[in-house]
Amino acid sequence: MARIEPKTSRYECFHITLVFIQYIPQQYTNACNPLAHYDGTAEEILWSLDDDVDMVVIGAGTCGTVSGIGHKIKERCPKCVIVGVDPLGSILAEPEELNDSDVGMYEVEGIGYDFLPKVLDRKVIDKWIKTEDKNSLTMSRRLIKEEGLLCGGSSGAIMWAATQAAKSLKAGQKCVVILPDNIRNYMTKFISDQWMEARSFKPVVKHDELPWWNAVVTKNLIQPITVIPHDTPAVEALAALKTSAAPALAVVDDQGALIGVVTADYARRRLTNLFGNVTDELSKFTQKKFYSADVTQAPALGYVSRMLDIAPFVVIVESVSTIKKPIGILTSDDLLRLVTDKSLNLSS
Repeated sequence: MARIEPKTSRYECFHITLVFIQYIPQQYTNACNPLAHYDGTAEEILWSLDDDVDMVVIGAGTCGTVSGIGHKIKERCPKCVIVGVDPLGSILAEPEELNDSDVGMYEVEGIGYDFLPKVLDRKVIDKWIKTEDKNSLTMSRRLIKEEGLLCGGSSGAIMWAATQAAKSLKAGQKCVVILPDNIRNYMTKFISDQWMEARSFKPVVKHDELPWWNAVVTKNLIQPITVIPHDTPAVEALAALKTSAAPALAVVDDQGALIGVVTADYARRRLTNLFGNVTDELSKFTQKKFYSADVTQAPALGYVSRMLDIAPFVVIVESVSTIKKPIGILTSDDLLRLVTDKSLNLSS
């Protein structure tokens, strides 16, 4: 903002002083968040449909949209069913049993949280639908391709949920679906076939002309990876990384399950850009997002190759009951060695 101050000089009547003001809206706690949708978005919906709407499907992120719209529409159109959309791995839905899941992280952004925003009013939500990444992102791609709507991942989640919720409607009833995001922030994500294939959201492209493409990854093809407990001091972990031949260390919990990796690049960014210290706990240096392949699912080298197109390495795990234990790692150098070593006789 600018403040105009008078000057004493007869040649300069005013002096403009720039005053920089920082404002944090606190959208998770600010009552103006749901109020904006109560006074604005909900009124637009009701006006467009002459106060006659049977269902509204809304994603739950900061929860201002679903709470504000829900309150206003329930006042004017009590019959309307308000459907909240929440991804697996989030805790916003109720009853609480809906949130039971082994999903640790999800790719869809903008909806779902691991805490309850204060602006969330569950009382106005009649039904919750939980979504998963594959259905959500596949629907986003359909909306782009078939409808020309350049939307993001949360829009796909909400539209997929709407297709499920609308099954309870009768012919002629009206369902409103709120698509909250556009494609701007996802240009290198789900619109990429490689990105989708690397996460098993889309079948891997076929290359039958490559004899090794469908060869199964086995334990004898991978290089070992150093495994460290989650409570290892960070300085010891970095020392182990320095002496390791692999580009990453595998961090495991008390049951031996893989929970993350430590890499030199992630540690560098932590120390230089985030003012970290080697005395920090290891969790500060643990990278939670990485690519992995499970040998118990017989992954093909082609699948690993697609991941290596967009990642520096792939951690190889082995499922033991419900625990995924790290057993090795593959890099682009490893894959190149494997596919050019004729003695291995790789073929499907």
